Amino acid sequence: MQQQPTSRRHLLAAAAGTAAAIGVTASSAPAAARTARSATSSLDSMSGKLSGAPTDASAQLSSSAVRAEATALLRRMSLEEKIGQLFVIELYGQTADTEHDGNRKMYGVPTPAEVIRKYRPGGVIYFDARRGPDNVREPRQIARLSNGLQRAAVRTGARVPLLVSIDQEGGSVVYRMLEPATQLPGNMALAATRSTRDVFDSADIIGTELAAVGINQNYAPVADVNINPANPVIGVRSFGSDTQLCSRFVSTAVRGYHRGGVASAAKHFPGHGDTDVDSHTGLPEIKHTRAELDRIDLPPFRAAIGRGVDTIMTAHIVVPSLDPTRVPATMSRPIVTGLLRRELDFTGLIVTDALDMGGATKDFPPDVAPVRAFQAGCDQLVLAPKPEVAFGAVREAVLSGAIPMERLEESVRRILEHKLRRRLFRSPYVNERRAARIVGSRRHRSQARQITERGITLIRNESGALPLPHTPATVLVTGWGTAPLAALARAIGEQRGQRTTTLETGSRPDPAKITEATDAARSHDVTVVLSNAAAAGKEDGAAQARLIDSLTATGRRVIVAGIRLPYDIRRFPYVPAYLATYNYGTPSMTALARVL
Repeated sequence: MQQQPTSRRHLLAAAAGTAAAIGVTASSAPAAARTARSATSSLDSMSGKLSGAPTDASAQLSSSAVRAEATALLRRMSLEEKIGQLFVIELYGQTADTEHDGNRKMYGVPTPAEVIRKYRPGGVIYFDARRGPDNVREPRQIARLSNGLQRAAVRTGARVPLLVSIDQEGGSVVYRMLEPATQLPGNMALAATRSTRDVFDSADIIGTELAAVGINQNYAPVADVNINPANPVIGVRSFGSDTQLCSRFVSTAVRGYHRGGVASAAKHFPGHGDTDVDSHTGLPEIKHTRAELDRIDLPPFRAAIGRGVDTIMTAHIVVPSLDPTRVPATMSRPIVTGLLRRELDFTGLIVTDALDMGGATKDFPPDVAPVRAFQAGCDQLVLAPKPEVAFGAVREAVLSGAIPMERLEESVRRILEHKLRRRLFRSPYVNERRAARIVGSRRHRSQARQITERGITLIRNESGALPLPHTPATVLVTGWGTAPLAALARAIGEQRGQRTTTLETGSRPDPAKITEATDAARSHDVTVVLSNAAAAGKEDGAAQARLIDSLTATGRRVIVAGIRLPYDIRRFPYVPAYLATYNYGTPSMTALARVL
């Protein structure tokens, strides 16, 4: 647990806007919390070996030699093979030879390997079963899938290996690999510790485990500065609202991912932090002036570029101060080519955010979006809807001259050079047995436990609400989330031997549920409430606030934990005790129990 400074500025940075929203100050934390600070240290003096590919070791590969080899490869490629390198696609199934109706529907062939042979894409992206592809179950299976897909790629056409990518940011919002993969607390929790070491170690663990299963590209870290508490899509995925802190930690995370052995990707350019619209469903507008962008949004991306980030992902956001035509940044040549490529001098890969998101599809149909994004300056097109249409549209644009051949080859060469620097041609396969040993190793889990505990943030503690009684007591654990409630109740019981009762009230508790929980609180010594206003959608936690007000009115001891966004306290600023966990996964609930 990390006690936060009492100044408004530092609390804002730690809880990314909580204090600014509701005007509270942090309470004193137990003395034990102060010892957590010993982990805080700068890594700037560490040796260059921490940077990993594509720096140091792989940077020893002569840039001229890499370019020459990429040019030779490019000469052997057909037009279709060049176009294929631009696309990052999803596949259905847990092995390369799994037949799945999802592949038939989307690509016209049954297995992932056949999709690779048909389209020869430059990359694939893994998803868990929540989206449908169901690619990531357990380490050996994932490694076997990666090997099977690489085998299909290197035995096809120009024999170019794949970029195998994933969104594994850490935290409980955007992640794909579940246990036994090590679960890390996420960016805002890491920023709350102020520990550069924790940020580096978290990225290193994630990168190491991804590399072990054959995933060589992580779409992380998030570089957005979350200055809007109402942001529905970034929130705890960001390192916070302090631009300087975000810049330092984004740079550190890039190093950590490289040390772990995967390519990194800063997202979402030019900055998705100040919006109340989700680009998955709509098209947000960022109203910052150019001066505000330079002061708030762009520094983390500059820091990532300075640290050697491999990839930058564009955002489906409108930024009129950068492009008055009001097209999404992904489709904007002034933003992608003018600002990112030329002004910021970024020489790595530029990839789109998913082209099947609402922010891209609203005004750009499947035959237009990939062409416009590529014309804007993007190198790789992620999850273009209707792949047959998308591939055909780009091909037609090249044949018609709307996309010059030189422009196509510029991006393909950049992709090939990236794969050469990442040594994918030399070593496309991974050891499946080794993957099972590395993913979720005892050392990784031990590190993750310590990191998670240091991120729990005490915002308020009045009238001796904390810590929990040291003597046996009855504890009611109530609020949002069946799984988090169960995990917390179990951990409290195990740590202190107290008797716990759980009562799930949902994201929008009705009067009957509120009455039931209030009555239960009267018969317990302590009530711990889990709040998650984000789960309530547009209702924004108003009913959860009524529940907490009713519980507080009993006069019994009440402790509230905001288990996703720390901003929940703005709804009940006078609650006796409030902590932020930034994460509702089991490791965070276990850490919360120890902190309590």
